[in-house]
Amino acid sequence: MYGLPALGSAATAKPITDIWDVTGTPPTTPPTTPPTTPPTTPPSGSVNLAKGKPTTTSSTESTSYSGAKAVDGSATTRWASKEGSDAQWISVDLGADTALSRVKLNWESAYGKSYKIQTSTDGSTWTTAYSTTTGNGGTDDLTVSGHGRYVRMSASQRGTAYGYSLYEFEVYGAGSATTPPTTPPTTPPTTPPTTAPTTPPSGSSADLTDPHKKEIAMELVSSAENSSLDWKSQYTYIEDIGDGRGYTAGIVGFCSGTGDMLDLVRHYTDLKPGNALAAYLPALEKVNGSASHTGLDPNFEAAWHTAAKDTVFQRAQNDERDRVYFNPAVSLAMSDGLHALGQFAYYDAIVMHGPGDDPTSFGGIRKTAMKKAKTPAQGGNETTYLNAFLDARAAAMKTEEAHSDTSRVDTEQRVFLNNGNLSLNPPLQWKVYGDPYTIND
Repeated sequence: MYGLPALGSAATAKPITDIWDVTGTPPTTPPTTPPTTPPTTPPSGSVNLAKGKPTTTSSTESTSYSGAKAVDGSATTRWASKEGSDAQWISVDLGADTALSRVKLNWESAYGKSYKIQTSTDGSTWTTAYSTTTGNGGTDDLTVSGHGRYVRMSASQRGTAYGYSLYEFEVYGAGSATTPPTTPPTTPPTTPPTTAPTTPPSGSSADLTDPHKKEIAMELVSSAENSSLDWKSQYTYIEDIGDGRGYTAGIVGFCSGTGDMLDLVRHYTDLKPGNALAAYLPALEKVNGSASHTGLDPNFEAAWHTAAKDTVFQRAQNDERDRVYFNPAVSLAMSDGLHALGQFAYYDAIVMHGPGDDPTSFGGIRKTAMKKAKTPAQGGNETTYLNAFLDARAAAMKTEEAHSDTSRVDTEQRVFLNNGNLSLNPPLQWKVYGDPYTIND
């Protein structure tokens, strides 16, 4: 599974430029025909103007985490600055002076606590469009106004012991304030395919990143993983369920045998050295990839319960849930054209099966489904595709005895789908393992 970057990786010290700007420094020559006045009304565009555009960064942790990775449209690649330095930035060149309305930052767990969004017409003189000193990671969807050819996230205080890391740095607006960019962003077809829903389902404006919808997703997973809607009480949960993955614990079932528990304890130790679980890191490294408890027993469970009372450990669990499972699953589902129900189906699958590409991991399940039906983004019907995905998911579950009960698919997600509730709007009623659950609002 995904891991946090190794401490001490090589980092570049000078500004790093990706794609077309080969000088390694931000351009200093202003556009030849700058606008005489900024646009009077910031528009509300829907196209990510930063996607695929040249970037410049203050540093990178390594060549694997270049600035271009923050504007490639992928939720699984990222820019990462060098570690241990507060003053860092990433800038994107939109190609022309542009009226701006919104900036969206999709942080990896290494987020910025204090940062500014700045704009410039020449890459030299910057105007602050937004600033905060209370950033808490996750996804920051920011309303901004102003204009500029260059847009920069300039950070001054880290939220973790790492540097800064962005899965995506997105910029929205009306396009050029003077002339269109040389290579305009790709726009979706003006007429949607006839096989796709012609109008969004009711309530679809809220995807799974909406706080209320995300809470629903957490409760749905908890009903299957813990037979309770009270997912926050699961920080303390730990047991070996006999599925060959060693200990299973916490809010999404972090496992000692699959690497995500190891990453979690590493992250917790970065946030709070000397914690109750830090001493078990060598043992977790040794048992990774196996069902073994060697070096963990007899006191690991008690140490986990102690750590679970610590709000820093609870935050670490939330961070790793979002970094490894929630953010990648939801972003990929949105790129496939799925609404909240489909986003949840992806999330629930990646939690159970992991983010790999073998036939019984999430990536393999998705590939199997796509052989049977097109995603909405490919012009397919959303309900047809989701039925194919749930079929593939259930088949993968049946290959493991510990997960052979497919009720979380058959009497939960399939019920919502058959009811046409693509937006996952309450009230919701479902059963898992025969137990009934209800979410009324």
